[in-house]
Amino acid sequence: MNTHATLLAEAPKLATPVAPGWQLILAFLAGIAVIVVLITVLHLHPFLSLIFGALTVGIVAGENLEKVLKSFSDGFGSTAAGVGILIALGAMFAKLLADSGGADEIVDTIVGRASPRALPWAMALVGAIIGLPMFFEIGLVLLMPVIYLVSRRSQLSLITVGIPALAGLSAMHGFVPPHPGPLTAISLLHADLGLTLALGVAVAIPTIIVAGPLFGKLAGRWVVVEAPDTFGSGAAALRSAGPEAEVVPDENRGSRRPSFGVTLFSVLLPVVLMLGKALVDIFIDDENQWFRVAFDVLGTPLVALLIAVIVGIFTLGGGAGMSRSEVMKCVESGLPPVAGIILIVAAGGGFKQVLVDSGIGTLLADWAKSANVSVILLAWVLAVLIRLATGSATVATITASALMLQLVQGLGSSEVSLVVLAVGAGSLFFSHVNDAGFWLVNQYFRITVGQTIKTWSLMETVLSVTGLIVVLLLGLVV
Repeated sequence: MNTHATLLAEAPKLATPVAPGWQLILAFLAGIAVIVVLITVLHLHPFLSLIFGALTVGIVAGENLEKVLKSFSDGFGSTAAGVGILIALGAMFAKLLADSGGADEIVDTIVGRASPRALPWAMALVGAIIGLPMFFEIGLVLLMPVIYLVSRRSQLSLITVGIPALAGLSAMHGFVPPHPGPLTAISLLHADLGLTLALGVAVAIPTIIVAGPLFGKLAGRWVVVEAPDTFGSGAAALRSAGPEAEVVPDENRGSRRPSFGVTLFSVLLPVVLMLGKALVDIFIDDENQWFRVAFDVLGTPLVALLIAVIVGIFTLGGGAGMSRSEVMKCVESGLPPVAGIILIVAAGGGFKQVLVDSGIGTLLADWAKSANVSVILLAWVLAVLIRLATGSATVATITASALMLQLVQGLGSSEVSLVVLAVGAGSLFFSHVNDAGFWLVNQYFRITVGQTIKTWSLMETVLSVTGLIVVLLLGLVV
């Protein structure tokens, strides 16, 4: 069975609307309003907010409460099973990369070989590589001492150096698996992971260039900020920066690190396995050929990330001279910080299922087809609106994907992948005061709210719009 046929076979059937159109639209808006108010005004955890939002949708739509709870539970369970394990494995690998000093080795090697003029480009590359396996917040904490040091030594504005690194981190977070956003969208829309990964990298590269070094040069002229002297470049200084500093290496372990080549191999291994599966599926027709069977197994996200963790234990942990107990402790300590993320993503899956079962997606699909609206553009706009309202890229990704579920039925696998990337681009749009990332950048860069908007918020907007443009251009050729 080819990929497109598989997509059609796995796609859920169109849900019959449970209420008139106006009532379903009202239910959706009420659910989103509840989520926004609970997160932004009452500061309730997104996990609980999504539960209340789902209940609101069902109640306003006039559904039986027992049916709503079953829909939520089904969506929660399937999402936790499909995405939660991958997030956990990714967190384990990221912790190994951080604690072994592998991340520092990547940074030092790339930045150390760059000329002053090439430093912003080098920082963008560092941000992208570090951003592949790591969550945005962890990557930022790891990179801040380097950004300070490079800014001081090069006499460049902290913004000129820092924005490219942030662009690299953020683009990976929005476009490239195994990050929770893209993984969740891929799972919800039944997209081909290998193809989406390849297209995501293709979208991320030009997007990082435009939003990183090019925009960073302009932003560095608008906001001139010198790096503070109070932060050193070592782990001890980072620990004083806040609770996120748990991810940095233990300076008492010594200066031994895995080599640059070994570290890069470890980081790219799961990406290569997943891309390899996609390429083999395209170029090898015989499903029984051992080569294809092997890559079908090795390129499965669960297996690829599991292999990366096992290999990382030896290449990263062993390369840093960590004992067996230190490696095990490191791997285990990667799980608690992502427990909340897994719960949010799973609750988002429950919210999605309530929307799907109510028939709101069917209603939107009928409207989009009659209005002849581009599916890619619609996916981006929906993600942008929810991102602006909630401040959460993850919530925006989940909700927009749920609404697009019926619209992608019948599309080819490449088109579905582009819809996933359009949602990812929209989820990055204009980070502002209701986004935790906004305040993280504000505090680490020690700039005012206005300066944060002129730098970080605009960078995210450039990233989002450029990503959409690249996705639309790819839609003309794939």
